[in-house]
Amino acid sequence: MTAPDISGCAAPDQSAPIPAGVDLEKETVITGIVNNAEGEAVGGAYVRLLDSSGEFTAEVVTSPQGVFRFFAAPGSWTLRALSRHGNGDLVVDAARGVNEVGLKLAA
Repeated sequence: MTAPDISGCAAPDQSAPIPAGVDLEKETVITGIVNNAEGEAVGGAYVRLLDSSGEFTAEVVTSPQGVFRFFAAPGSWTLRALSRHGNGDLVVDAARGVNEVGLKLAA
């Protein structure tokens, strides 16, 4: 199975390093990798960022290596991954700086 072509997507490259101008003392970054039930990275998955009330805030497509990244405010967020390999949710209590997570899809 090949990852979908996301070259026309307006989202920044999710596997690129965090830009040098980002002040991690002031910014909150939620980043991670989406894995399937077998532990393999899932490229081309849609990851949604939902606020504490469950409202949609943003969506990105994972890189071919399964990497995603959101810039958000500190607080409680839900990550929801949607893919042909399955779906998965993860609640994250994000603080300022880089918050690294793993999001596993259910079989």
